[in-house]
Amino acid sequence: MSLDGDTLSVIENPAAVSHPFHSETAAGVAATKGVQGFLKGTHSKSHAYRLVRLLAAVCALGLLGGLAVGVWFLVKLLLRPSSSQTPVGIGDTKETSFCNVTEDVSISDPRKVFYRISSENSLLEIQLEKPHTWLPVCSEKWNSSLGTLVCRQLGYLRLTKHKGVNLTDVGPNYTDGFVQIASVQKSSLENMWQVRESCITGKVIALQCFECGTRAKLPRIIGGVEATLGRWPWQVSLYYSNRHNCGGSIITSQWIVTAAHCVHNYRLPQISSWMVYAGIVTRGSAKTVQHAGYAVEKIIYNKNYNHRSHDSDIALMKLQKPLNFSDTIRPICLPQYDYDLPSGTQCWISGWGYTQPDGVHSPDTLKEAPVPIISTKVCNSSCMYNGEITPRMLCAGYTEGKVDACQGDSGGPLVCQDENVWRLVGVVSWGTGCAEPNHPGVYTKVAEFLGWIYEIIEDH
Repeated sequence: MSLDGDTLSVIENPAAVSHPFHSETAAGVAATKGVQGFLKGTHSKSHAYRLVRLLAAVCALGLLGGLAVGVWFLVKLLLRPSSSQTPVGIGDTKETSFCNVTEDVSISDPRKVFYRISSENSLLEIQLEKPHTWLPVCSEKWNSSLGTLVCRQLGYLRLTKHKGVNLTDVGPNYTDGFVQIASVQKSSLENMWQVRESCITGKVIALQCFECGTRAKLPRIIGGVEATLGRWPWQVSLYYSNRHNCGGSIITSQWIVTAAHCVHNYRLPQISSWMVYAGIVTRGSAKTVQHAGYAVEKIIYNKNYNHRSHDSDIALMKLQKPLNFSDTIRPICLPQYDYDLPSGTQCWISGWGYTQPDGVHSPDTLKEAPVPIISTKVCNSSCMYNGEITPRMLCAGYTEGKVDACQGDSGGPLVCQDENVWRLVGVVSWGTGCAEPNHPGVYTKVAEFLGWIYEIIEDH
């Protein structure tokens, strides 16, 4: 997946492609010479010569017959129909022994406070210490900065609207109490809430956060792996010097998330060579008038990025002009803080990368594929990546190597659906080969970089 030369490797064994008839003929000649040498001193020259020719012919026929039988068995084995159909995906597959590591049964959630915005009336609701009931938030001591913190806790970039709603307008829906702010802190939501029986002002908070992670209800190709227009509206193609280089994800009208390894070799003098194309599924349409590219203003990759270990492989691109959101161009939500997806959670990857690890088959149309999350414990086992997965990475794919991202998909999204919205859980980063058994795709864990993303966007 990474564009580094040491990441994608296809190994061939030249000794395995020598012509079989040549080797068998050489063996026949060697056998004939041995028989001649043995018979030379025990029979007359002419009789021995005829006998030797006869024996040599018999040996040669025997060798050729054995070779023919071997070839027949080999052809039968290769042409034997498979017992199950291999799913079509972005990568390739081959038979091997698979990892057999026990998954963690459950993942403990470290959060003590849970937030949500009611879909019915936009009221902010909170659970403290994970009780069974959701409580509304009193409007006392409330401010827009606190609203922004809550929105970001929920994976939204910013607050768009907040107001106090009269309890008389809400109705008798809340009888278990209310949550009130006990203390105000600038950058943390911990230890600042308390349960109260009533609100002094008689009002509770309603929030609207930056809209993201939704898509138009468009048809999908049944049984196919090509994405339809608008299915992944946050997917962009990053062009460098008029060629598709990597993928990326829209998080605001002017900011794109991609992989650091896609951009860290390109400094400011070449920034004019970058172009971002959004709202497309066919790369051939990228340069048409209706899909004019967006110029890049600046590129910022994480200062902790390590090109050898691929740690902290994340970068941000700021566009010179904002995108015009539509059914085919929309932002993706960021993940919530402090939340690890359980192993086996079904997520999706998409991109224009190679469909086979030979580095030749690069599709013109955007591809999509489902991949399950693999726990870090399993991915770090000796039969997979043997400890190379850091806390800032996550794995997704299949132990048997059915489906995977590949070169050209780098920087693109790994997205998972969380109730009614899609979230950018990972950024395509690296892996050993493409779709190789016991080597699933490795992705930058976006949840580990939320603070960095918010800081960069605010500073620039």
